Amino acid sequence: MANLDETALASFVDSTWKEDCIPKLCEYVAIPNQSPLFVEKDDAEAKENQDKAMALIQAWVEAQDVNGMSVDLVQLEERTPLLFIEVSPSEGVDLAKAGTVLLYGHMDKQPPFEGWEEGLEPYKPVVRDGKLYGRGGADDGYSVFTAVTAIRALQKQGVPHARCVIIIEACEESGSPDLSAYVTHLKDRIGSPNLVVCLDSGAGNYEQLWVTTSLRGVCVGNLSVEISREGVHSGDASGILPDSFRIARRLLDRIEDADTGRVTLPGLVVDIPEKVRKQVADSAAVLGRPGMIDLFPFVEGAVPVEPEGEEQLTELALNRWWRAQLTVTGADGLPPAGNAGNVLRPSTTLRLSIRLPPTLPGADVVKAIQTAVTTDVPYGAKVSFSGKVGSGWAAPPMASWLEEAASAASKQHYGKDAMIMGEGGSIPFMGMLGTMFPQAQFLIVGVLGPASNAHGPNEFLHIDFSSKLTSCIASVLAKQCAANVEELLTSGNGADLPPAKRAKVDEFGRNADGTKL
Repeated sequence: MANLDETALASFVDSTWKEDCIPKLCEYVAIPNQSPLFVEKDDAEAKENQDKAMALIQAWVEAQDVNGMSVDLVQLEERTPLLFIEVSPSEGVDLAKAGTVLLYGHMDKQPPFEGWEEGLEPYKPVVRDGKLYGRGGADDGYSVFTAVTAIRALQKQGVPHARCVIIIEACEESGSPDLSAYVTHLKDRIGSPNLVVCLDSGAGNYEQLWVTTSLRGVCVGNLSVEISREGVHSGDASGILPDSFRIARRLLDRIEDADTGRVTLPGLVVDIPEKVRKQVADSAAVLGRPGMIDLFPFVEGAVPVEPEGEEQLTELALNRWWRAQLTVTGADGLPPAGNAGNVLRPSTTLRLSIRLPPTLPGADVVKAIQTAVTTDVPYGAKVSFSGKVGSGWAAPPMASWLEEAASAASKQHYGKDAMIMGEGGSIPFMGMLGTMFPQAQFLIVGVLGPASNAHGPNEFLHIDFSSKLTSCIASVLAKQCAANVEELLTSGNGADLPPAKRAKVDEFGRNADGTKL
């Protein structure tokens, strides 16, 4: 079997993206297939859109010239569908040595949102300035096209690859409530992956490969403060009856420092490893102000939470990727300003979104917050907090072969070294797969770079970046196959062979006469 020609790889992938993937992605963008969280359970039209989008993807996959591929649309009762794609290892590759690569993506979309620029719409695909605009192209419709095209590219050159399993789910934007059931149902068919490739993350810029090694968790809940049985005229009661909003504000001070925005509540703070701090500092330096500050829509004159100085970008990156952060995302009990009377309101409820450090166990987070806000309550107000937690995730240390493969692929196809980053948000299934497959290595990548605006208006897929990412995935898959065979030769099967005989062992674990070790 041949060695990988990276130049031919890039040429094939680029032409495939332009001539095949982008036209089909345009069809996909045009389908309003929202995630089930955002539609009524019995909405027949929503179900039709979901099925239509999945059928489009399945038909495209089945039309690809991939040796050893089987495609199965799996449908558990009362669950969203899942596309299960399996590709056998290349001929001559020992499955026991090369193992299995699991590649993941999703095909459901966030709601359309308002505020799209003139000429752009969520379900109207527009290619402009090298970008495909429309809902779902970058998050995460592109993923199946990248996964299958990367495998096709290797087979076209006769480059060996391990067994590959691709799963495309339909409820990630709803928190992946069905994925655990599917992974359990398909466990025997999935096997035990030694590499998991997730294609649903972000990128710090469009100039190099970005590998995500951590994801923050989140606690979402309601802080409720009740001080009176009914509203009272403020001219009569103010100064005697406490304001419920002021009480809520004081309780929030038990969670965060209002002056700095730093979460201070014990139980929500972790020690950040020194190696992580170094990686974050390096990434922040590469991103600079454009990638850490200027990409956000500050009003004129506004500044970020960390003061200017030598450490500003590093501290901002640590805030964004590793530290807990509190945001008030909604409220009840507050009438619109135009309709508000001079009344001391009886209660205030604040919707809190608290991002959690990647390594923080989520089990005791709600209890820690409840204890903080309901102990020694100001003025004896009636206070409660109820919430749900999604834990974060931190990748295991990257094996040397994977780190080297990612770096080499980035240099080859982008011209710059790969960089490590964290994500401030969550990918719900990562923690689950990390627990289920503790022996696996993880390569978490994505196309959601600056201004790509997933979930918001004007979402776009950067076409050239996505093409190069596909080439990088193909390059890593080729090296994964060779690396795992070599690893077993040096740490297990074949390790006791005499040097002269070991020299005759080929990269697929066979002796010179073709017999298996």
